[in-house]
Amino acid sequence: MTYARAFRGASRLGLATTVLMFGLIVIGSVVRTTGSGLACPDWPLCEGRLVPPLEPHVLIEWFHRLVALVLGVLLAGTAGLTFARRELRVRLGALAALALGLYLAQALLGALTVWKLLSPAVVSSHLAVALLLFSTLLTYTLVAQRESDPAAVDAPQRPAGLLPTFAIATGLAYGQILLGGLVSTNHAGLACPDWPTCGGSWFPPLEGLIGLQMLHRWGAYLLAGFLLYAAARARTAPDAGIRAGATMALGLTLAQVALGITSVFLGTPVWLSAAHLATAAAILAMLVATTFRVAGLGAGAARLATAAAR
Repeated sequence: MTYARAFRGASRLGLATTVLMFGLIVIGSVVRTTGSGLACPDWPLCEGRLVPPLEPHVLIEWFHRLVALVLGVLLAGTAGLTFARRELRVRLGALAALALGLYLAQALLGALTVWKLLSPAVVSSHLAVALLLFSTLLTYTLVAQRESDPAAVDAPQRPAGLLPTFAIATGLAYGQILLGGLVSTNHAGLACPDWPTCGGSWFPPLEGLIGLQMLHRWGAYLLAGFLLYAAARARTAPDAGIRAGATMALGLTLAQVALGITSVFLGTPVWLSAAHLATAAAILAMLVATTFRVAGLGAGAARLATAAAR
């Protein structure tokens, strides 16, 4: 197997694992918003059985666990392929090991979610680790894809300040999703039943559930404004993928704000909450991918030399 072919196989397996992780995050939202988190009161079995009774809430939670198990199998296969070949191990071994560690932590948090009776702190930690695992798997896939085509030499110069701009945008998006998770787990989605005001007030006291909901709203405005700035900065990038990624991240964020407003007016229906989290994860993915491209500017010649040496 050639150098490029080995990385091509790793990228395909990594992409399948990343897509499944995306689906698992969205399914987790459905579990939370339908109140199915304790439909299986034990772990790892469900009501002491491998296949539980065919009851809607039980099946939602059981399906979430089933997808998590399939993800674990795919991740084990990805890690096995990575560690079996030296060239993959050198470039992707650390990411594969990190993904395995995050998966084990995620499984433990999933068990604690049941054992601690849906403690908001544990549920929020579960989401935080899920997003880190998703980002790690996506980064693994991006590195493998880049290495599979070492002849693609990048632009020689990165515009000053572009990398920290997108790194900050990615961090803001991650934090905003965690805020949204706290809103959901603390049942603060309708703490402000109107928009753009909250109970008719533009600046309500930042206390309790209302304070949590307002922090989430202001975080959304901050993220949208910063992404507008990042998209403007990206216009100077020599890579068309960076310019497109910044524009898409901004467009998704504006759509996300619209989904959030609609969710308030419709009473946070399950399908809209799932779409809200799916869009949030897509924003994070787009920013991780764009930041990766920004970081890689000027690295193509070095990759080509490395591949040629092999």
